[in-house]
Amino acid sequence: MPKSIGKPLPHESARGHVSGAARYVDDIAPQAGELCVEFVGSPVAAGRIEAIELDAARAVPGVVCVLTADDLGGPNHFGPIIPDEPFLAESEVAYVGQPMVVIGAQNKAAARRAREAVQLKIEPTEPVLSINDAIRGDTYIGPPRHMASPAAEDDEAFEGAFEAAFRDAPHRLSGRFESGGQEQFYFETQAAIATPAEGGDVRVLSSTQNPTETQAVVAEALGLGMHQVVCECHRMGGGFGGKETQSAIPAVMAALVAQKTGRPARVVLDRADDMRVTGKRHAYQTDYRVAFDERGRLLAAEFDFFSNGGAFADLSTSVMERTMLHAENAYHVPMMRVTGRVCRTNLPPNTAFRGFGGPQGIAVIESCVQEIARVVGRDALDVRRDNLYLDGDAQRSVTQYGQVVRDHVLPEIFDRLAETSDYQSRMRETHAFNAASQTHVRGLAISAIKFGISFTTKFLNQANALVNVYTDGTVQVSTGGTEMGQGLYTKIRQLVAEEFGLPPERVRVMATSTEKNNNTSPTAASAGTDLNGAAAVNACREILGRMRVYAAELFADAERGLVAAPEHIRIEGAQVYDDRDANRRIDFGEFCAMARRERVDLGARGFFATPGVDYNRDTGRGNPFFYYTTGAAVAGVTIDRFTGELVVDRADLLMDIGRSLNPGVDRGQVIGGFVQGVGWVTDEELRYDDAGHLLSTGPTTYKIPNVTDLPRELNVDFIDNPKHTKNVRLSKAVGEPPLMLGVAAWMAAKHALSFVGDGKTLGLRIPATSEELLMRMTQQRSAPVGEPVA
Repeated sequence: MPKSIGKPLPHESARGHVSGAARYVDDIAPQAGELCVEFVGSPVAAGRIEAIELDAARAVPGVVCVLTADDLGGPNHFGPIIPDEPFLAESEVAYVGQPMVVIGAQNKAAARRAREAVQLKIEPTEPVLSINDAIRGDTYIGPPRHMASPAAEDDEAFEGAFEAAFRDAPHRLSGRFESGGQEQFYFETQAAIATPAEGGDVRVLSSTQNPTETQAVVAEALGLGMHQVVCECHRMGGGFGGKETQSAIPAVMAALVAQKTGRPARVVLDRADDMRVTGKRHAYQTDYRVAFDERGRLLAAEFDFFSNGGAFADLSTSVMERTMLHAENAYHVPMMRVTGRVCRTNLPPNTAFRGFGGPQGIAVIESCVQEIARVVGRDALDVRRDNLYLDGDAQRSVTQYGQVVRDHVLPEIFDRLAETSDYQSRMRETHAFNAASQTHVRGLAISAIKFGISFTTKFLNQANALVNVYTDGTVQVSTGGTEMGQGLYTKIRQLVAEEFGLPPERVRVMATSTEKNNNTSPTAASAGTDLNGAAAVNACREILGRMRVYAAELFADAERGLVAAPEHIRIEGAQVYDDRDANRRIDFGEFCAMARRERVDLGARGFFATPGVDYNRDTGRGNPFFYYTTGAAVAGVTIDRFTGELVVDRADLLMDIGRSLNPGVDRGQVIGGFVQGVGWVTDEELRYDDAGHLLSTGPTTYKIPNVTDLPRELNVDFIDNPKHTKNVRLSKAVGEPPLMLGVAAWMAAKHALSFVGDGKTLGLRIPATSEELLMRMTQQRSAPVGEPVA
């Protein structure tokens, strides 16, 4: 029987996805008496609540309940790190759309009429809407964070050496870098169904990446114990980080209505409401300075990161931490100082998004290296290659937080990609094209990724799994990992099938439920398969150990001199046998039935905790990551000089993802992540008015990539890394790292602009929309065409 690991098996829900048979929350048929849940949000970004009039709303026919914070059975606050966010606003509002009133009605029409009937009296106050406003007003979330390279024994000595590095450097660059936010734009909006159970218990079906957090938050809000709440997630229509914490409030709304009425309740946000009230990728403003030598080798760097956290903490402090940990990306910086502040503003609390702060830091250093190449007159690929971490080099393998970057093939990735992408010849062609064309301008760039894999909060690096083997030889496996289309269930299915020597169709991954897997971590940080897959494998091996002991006794034959020897038992090809007598085989299902009759336990709970992660955030030192996923991308673009329209002509991606569990799924993740990254750096722009209202509330006003935005030619390949000898089946995480390779498209646009006017590209922001590109070219249109070398 062929092995399943390493095979491009179809996604376990592929047929359901394309046929419409895959069920999401709102596909579940309504239950008897089920109520439709709507909410009333704040009409202003900041203000004091003076009155909430509910009588007219309660009088609307079909309305069953109209609830406020006073109806909560527990405290009106929550937060995964800092519990500063109210479930429902009480005395003041902090962003447009902040939930204030929850409505349960017999149908959506009645709920909508009631929503319009609620009368709010709010005294507006002046909102803080930008990072600069927050800095001026000294409004921050959490304390400032600091991180510095280990260059001296004490702070004073480091300060002197650090400033000396800048003072004595042959070259220096400084400036401000801005990157905008990004909407997760999952296909399925925030949704939950809550069903009351006996004894005041509540069961919640939620589109969430974090069932345990949803369970805990619902229990807290309703004044229940966690043992009274079960949260299930069958699948999500996308998450991208937007359902790690932000699925909590919709779940609380539905559960509150269910608790107060004793009837099932469903909430499914409209797209516009979802975009208005949920947090997004953090916008950043970064002040930087870098020092470098005549060849562009980095000598020192300083980055002061400021993020727009929104009104409440959510995950913003952890997002900032990840930014700081990725400030150097794939490049060794001998002396580095990084600070981070999260700004509190009157926007919805920003949250996790694929990359979790990594992209915002990586884009800055990549932009700096591109500028360095221009200053020293060298090709940017060569400058990047010269600055890469070197495996085994004691001087060029240590990060600013003290972790050694080992067992990687970054230089090999660059060398191979430069060859397979035809980089040098395409660079010459780019120069020739720009010298001749008066209507278009082209750019070509390479960028790298070194992304740390693990949660930077130590306790989250754990998982458990429940594996049950049945007497017909089929298997069920349950983990705390959630399926959002990324293929987690498919990979776990393959891992379990491989352990038992079964075809994958005999393994079923069950819907995620806190009833079966307790105290689990969110499916995030690219660690879903690493954690849950390893836990499932551990459970399988515990069962297999019992099976082998029983099988050894079963196959023992004193007359033939075969003593019971578990080490000789083979369980593969859906058969069980002793390798000393391979002719005698028992079908796996028959064997399981026999084992049960002999009271062999065919179930197990597996547990896994990531070893070696010991980061100390107080000192900014340690090992926050189990390993790194690395890669690089070359992108070529063409920009219309008269419209600013950008076309990605070609992209070449090369990644080290270890030994792929499923090459088809992994290739899909790489392509999807890259395209989502290209969207962030080129087209996806969030627009707010001066009062804090989001203007881009749907696909007509917020441009996500479509088929015309894909590279005209896209090449994806993987590189073998024999030095990687850890993680489940020697695989590597692949969910988030490819997104940051989308920065290559932005770099290519930056390179293209260097041929226009004076050739200076400092100040180009993310996203580089067509409007942004056109304005920058227009400002320099009277200047002659440049001839840059970077």
